[in-house]
Amino acid sequence: MHIVRAKQKLSPNVWRLIVDAPRIAAIRHPGQFVIVHMAPGSERIPLTIADADTEAGTISLVIQSVGKSTYDLVELEPGDAIADIAGPLGRPTDLIEAGHALCVGGGVGTAVILPIAQELNRRGVRVTSIVGGRSREWVIMESELAAAGEVVPCTDDGSYGRPGFVTEALKDALDAGGIDAVYAVGPVPMMRAVSELTRPYKVSTTVSLNAIMLDGTGMCGGCRVSIGGETKYACVDGPEFDGHLVDFGALADRLSTYRDFETEALARRQACKAEAATGVGAAEPAEVR
Repeated sequence: MHIVRAKQKLSPNVWRLIVDAPRIAAIRHPGQFVIVHMAPGSERIPLTIADADTEAGTISLVIQSVGKSTYDLVELEPGDAIADIAGPLGRPTDLIEAGHALCVGGGVGTAVILPIAQELNRRGVRVTSIVGGRSREWVIMESELAAAGEVVPCTDDGSYGRPGFVTEALKDALDAGGIDAVYAVGPVPMMRAVSELTRPYKVSTTVSLNAIMLDGTGMCGGCRVSIGGETKYACVDGPEFDGHLVDFGALADRLSTYRDFETEALARRQACKAEAATGVGAAEPAEVR
């Protein structure tokens, strides 16, 4: 059992849960993720390890509530429990050792670039984080990223920071020169736009792919992606790949495969909770919401 120790709302539909997972906290690296199974009857979902505290034995999970399972997770409160957390899974981020790196985050993808920026800073790399949101309330984790270097917040409506998309700030930074690597995580259209923007500059660009994933071991094949014309599995070969080689069109198509089922599941959602005191319990009855 993994007890929830703290909960924080980061934006209108993004929450941070700090949960007990001492063995994962001790060995995780930037770029890696966990598979979370909340309780019997719930699905297994991949979540990035946004941070870890080895002394407390906890990891931070940043969750965007968009479907049934993520809504169930963000309704947990301190003292509640998650039945199973498997990890760390995936390959650690391939990080540069010196120079200037740009970390570009869109929405909840900002949580994925946080451990990357932290480790780059620890290595002595200069870090500039460009993070975006629709408006001020959607820009997350700015203070944590500021501890690792300069932060350029961007908002679509111009309500905070620099008006416009993260790609506009990225282009200015590329035009200024001296950029050795770009790490970008966010919605598929954003990562595709970043990769196309950096291509003519010949700047190494790493993206993290949010492919459909079940077991996290490469056995189900659900997370297959096309990289440079070859089939790869995001859970064991990634989740991070060279953005200049990713077939973003194929990725977007696969992500829409279960959209109707996800909509139906959300409409029929019932509470699902693991009981910390008595072991894992069955889903509690609740009204359909």
